[in-house]
Amino acid sequence: MSQSEKDVLRDSLPSTGTSFDIHGLVGIDVAPDTPGEAQLRDMLAPFLGPSRAPLRLNVSAEIEEVAEQSHAEDAYRFTPDSLYIPADRVQVQETRDGYSVRGRGELLTAVIPLLDRLCIRQNAAMIHAAVVDFRGSGVLLPAWGGVGKTSTVAKLVAMPGVRFMADDWAFLDADGMLMGYAKPMFLKPHHRRIYPEVFSGTRKPLAPGWLTNTVAHLATAVHPVIVRYPKTAAFTRRWSPEHRMVHPELVFGQEGISSAALTRLAIFLERYDGSEARLETRTREWMTSRIVGNFHSELPVVSRRLIEALGATGLVPLEEFFSQKAAVVRRALDDVPCSLLRIPASWSADRTSDYVAGLISSKLEE
Repeated sequence: MSQSEKDVLRDSLPSTGTSFDIHGLVGIDVAPDTPGEAQLRDMLAPFLGPSRAPLRLNVSAEIEEVAEQSHAEDAYRFTPDSLYIPADRVQVQETRDGYSVRGRGELLTAVIPLLDRLCIRQNAAMIHAAVVDFRGSGVLLPAWGGVGKTSTVAKLVAMPGVRFMADDWAFLDADGMLMGYAKPMFLKPHHRRIYPEVFSGTRKPLAPGWLTNTVAHLATAVHPVIVRYPKTAAFTRRWSPEHRMVHPELVFGQEGISSAALTRLAIFLERYDGSEARLETRTREWMTSRIVGNFHSELPVVSRRLIEALGATGLVPLEEFFSQKAAVVRRALDDVPCSLLRIPASWSADRTSDYVAGLISSKLEE
């Protein structure tokens, strides 16, 4: 039975609810028959299981009636401890130990910013980065989308003693500990040479490389609407011609995945209109600002809309949200060498990943 057939069979079974433990920091409990449960199982699969974490996110389907809500025109309905966004059909309420999230759409876009907020209360933060355990040293590679994070981790993990931690999202605590997030990887046509085994055999068709950007822009445009309809979103996620969804353990093996490593090196990766790669030393403050800003800008528009609403209504003031996150990241980077690596935009994913992997190896083996 193929993975897609297993997924369809799993999603057709009656729901009994699902729980996740996010590195012992936050527990997530999804009520039975929540429409977004299938996506949460997919995207939070590495954390599946009961949790004793002190802070909780409770996810369910039915919107609760809340008396005497204030109106922010047509955008929000809110009270001092609750928020409803009609456009996204999602409700957030503060609870004694965290938040509840309610709605009938795919709720990952609401869960992620609230999970980040609860992690911050636990002196940790979510980050947008590729992360590897380089023989016991945590390597942090924050970057914009499309720079080459997924390609680079493949080249690094091919080296003896290097293990995968994340290719997109991860966690960083104030003591400098990087914590992995081995969520599904989304491989695109340009990854074919780097992950050849994933593209072998009979697979769903992918758009040709020259059409990938067009398909990606279309997917981004329709995403705020698609997430309202979980079954449609699940079909799109699995059968989109833009990418191939693959679990990291199927590529690297369970022994090739690490859950935590102390940060020893941080390099922000970005493309630029130049002809040569440039490595430039940066301060901890500079790296902190980039990590916080990059994570926020790389969130889906629905997630950013929720953060804006939480700030606008006073449930989570924006200055508090960002300043407390920055404080966690700044502490984590204490004594960590920080750099900016500017990579020519004309370089292929293959060339870029070879260069970055070689640079990291030379830095950590000096």
